[in-house]
Amino acid sequence: MARTRSSLRRALAAGLTVLATAAATVVATAGPAAAATTAGVDVSHYQGSINWTSVRNAGIEFAFIKATEGTSVKDSAFNTNYVNAYNAGVIRGAYHFARPNISAGSTQANYLASNGGAWSADSRTLPAALDIEANPYSGGYCYGLSTTGMRNWVQDFLNTYRSRTGRYAVIYTTTSWWNQCTGSWTGPWANHPLWLARWSSTPGALPAGAPVWSFWQYTSTGSVSGISGNVDRNYWNGDRSRLVALANNT
Repeated sequence: MARTRSSLRRALAAGLTVLATAAATVVATAGPAAAATTAGVDVSHYQGSINWTSVRNAGIEFAFIKATEGTSVKDSAFNTNYVNAYNAGVIRGAYHFARPNISAGSTQANYLASNGGAWSADSRTLPAALDIEANPYSGGYCYGLSTTGMRNWVQDFLNTYRSRTGRYAVIYTTTSWWNQCTGSWTGPWANHPLWLARWSSTPGALPAGAPVWSFWQYTSTGSVSGISGNVDRNYWNGDRSRLVALANNT
């Protein structure tokens, strides 16, 4: 994702996984060229000033926009991007870059919900995403947590976000990280949409227990009119009407 852009993250990104949603019924597809997918991006302040009207006119229908990280970082471009994407007709959602080794999951979920990650049924607001992946900072690949500790942290975040917003958060992760750091935990996938990160021509294996991906981040080097330089490109596993249904929880 467009988060820290560290070299460690890029080295580990080849194993990224995709999102599975229980809110909308979707069918897995084979790759970027497959039918019944909807184009999207994810962005942060790293993309600089974005012309969201040009982005929408280029066929981009949704965007995940970095809102927060840990308990003290709010992305400097979030407010501008979140409003301008909405006004351009882009279905958008916030995302939170998890730092499980610095505070409780509940603390970080509350920070997200209070800083742009809330939800409203307006046909253009997705439930927010928890971005949980290899640690780009010091503290170890799995943030120094045991598999049980990581499961508890993630569950704490998810429960708190649902309590605050009434929605099941999306989970962005890679298959390799998830299986290693949560011990192939299957618990969330009954309700939480999977946003798979894997920079490849096919989604590949999904995290343990995930029945289908909902979003797939398939490259970090995409290009889109209205955005300068590289941008992460994504697919929604369905058409726009199903994406609107997820946005509206219908």
